Amino acid sequence: MDKIIIEGGRRLKGEVKISGAKNAALPILVSSMLTEGQCVYSNVPDLKDVNSIKLLLSTLGTSVNTDGNTVKINAGGLNNHKAPYDLVRKMRASILVLGPLLARLKKARVSLPGGCAIGARPINLHLKGLTDLGASIELKHGYIEARADKLKGAEIYLDFPTVTGTENLMMAAALAEGTSYIKNAACEPEIKAMADVMNKMGADIKGAGTSCIKINGVSSMNPSSVSIIPDRIEAGTFMIAAALTGGDFKIVDCEPDHLGSVIDKLRRVGSKIEISKKCIHITGPDEIISVDIKTRTYPGFPTDMQAQFMVLMSIANGVSTISETIFENRFIHISEIKRMGANITVSGNSAIVKGVPALSGAPVMASDLRASASLVLAGLVANGKTEVNRIYHLDRGYEALEKKFKLLGAKIKRVS
Repeated sequence: MDKIIIEGGRRLKGEVKISGAKNAALPILVSSMLTEGQCVYSNVPDLKDVNSIKLLLSTLGTSVNTDGNTVKINAGGLNNHKAPYDLVRKMRASILVLGPLLARLKKARVSLPGGCAIGARPINLHLKGLTDLGASIELKHGYIEARADKLKGAEIYLDFPTVTGTENLMMAAALAEGTSYIKNAACEPEIKAMADVMNKMGADIKGAGTSCIKINGVSSMNPSSVSIIPDRIEAGTFMIAAALTGGDFKIVDCEPDHLGSVIDKLRRVGSKIEISKKCIHITGPDEIISVDIKTRTYPGFPTDMQAQFMVLMSIANGVSTISETIFENRFIHISEIKRMGANITVSGNSAIVKGVPALSGAPVMASDLRASASLVLAGLVANGKTEVNRIYHLDRGYEALEKKFKLLGAKIKRVS
């Protein structure tokens, strides 16, 4: 199993290019199931999660061809309504095939999903919404058994603005008969990106990116060619790396408008940030100032940036409170950061972080995707050598992260 070894203490400089967004690529690739022609997607990141969804689509009968960061998918041969446990257990986003299978094949048998151990993330809201659209659903032996002779438009209210739930229901409603409304919908940029792609395919979706989405069902959809939007979480991770190391570099091929809350907090800690089209120039502060954060659904501070920001606060001047309101188990990384000398105590869903003068390199173990990134960041600023183990989590969501840091001047390498 691979691990990443880092010699900390280097100031990062240069330019880094942001890859396509994993959280946009996954649902957009799945949306190809709604049409029978060939869809072409560019700027698709080379990630384990993306490879997993491509394998799942192939298992369902679609044709999937990859050439670098371009993926061609033809779902004309979609003929299998069963998504097996061995594939779905690897990634929670696999549940996204449920809505399109119902829309195209009128039935679905999808294993209950797996993924990072950061919280329960129940799928009951997906199932409730599909039931509202006319599906009959049962849970049997770890599988979701769903049928719908005809999906019909409905008004769906989500108790929580779930991202994958919103995406699943958008896909199902796109081919339903009549008009659907998804209320208290997720507002993330990836939702709007997916709706834009589907509208290009012939769907009729309005309001994506707001809390109320209106979907007028259509009888069929056409293939399209699109480019995946930049990954805002990867961009945010590099921004924190600049702040941590007192770095000075440009982040290019990004979307600054998707990073408002992160930019605001990093300015408050003392970073200098200049924004231009598709580019963020960030210079880290001489002294990091402690700032409180509370994770929220978009446009609030992203839960996917909480672990990385906590590392920044661990060497800040002062005391900060970091509150996690999205996932109940997303403090698993704290024990590993404390092994490197951080002073962090947990009280309920909040972590109190007292800044220390420096972190010390140590062997650490990654527990989930964003925790992996936070430990790499800690290693970049720590004194001495850090070994980050179990980095397969990292490869699920970051494309060639260690290579990009190396180009910025970090002393970092991957070893088997």
